[in-house]
Amino acid sequence: MIILISIFFAIISANSISQVRSHTLRFRPNQNIVKELQQYIETNQIKAASISTCVGSLLKCSIRFANQPEFTEINGHFEIVSLVGTISVYGQHIHISLSDTEGKMIGGHLPFYDNECIIYTTAEIVLLEHIETIYARKLDPTYGYYELYII
Repeated sequence: MIILISIFFAIISANSISQVRSHTLRFRPNQNIVKELQQYIETNQIKAASISTCVGSLLKCSIRFANQPEFTEINGHFEIVSLVGTISVYGQHIHISLSDTEGKMIGGHLPFYDNECIIYTTAEIVLLEHIETIYARKLDPTYGYYELYII
């Protein structure tokens, strides 16, 4: 009950209550999860969505680790443990967590351009589209990144 109340107050105080539409996607072996997700967002002109859940596996992916300027490409067999973030036709901010064949975790920022993030068996994703909301990106001078701007 406490959790529900906290969520309710967070929504009210954010002043951005909107309807939500669910999109369930399944991508197949050897598809690029990044390109497929980007294409789906553009084709459907989704202006605000959050990634609710994702399960699947990858063969390779580029990740930017915390506070690092460059991306690191990883290769092997990885389970997608988590894929979270905000996404729209105006930009995205997504993080991924993977486990390797020994169960060791790795994760960080998922680059959305020029990333060969190749699916091994499947990628099952649920997107929640936030109707009547726009997720844009605006330069935040604090660190020089384009951060979420809610319209």
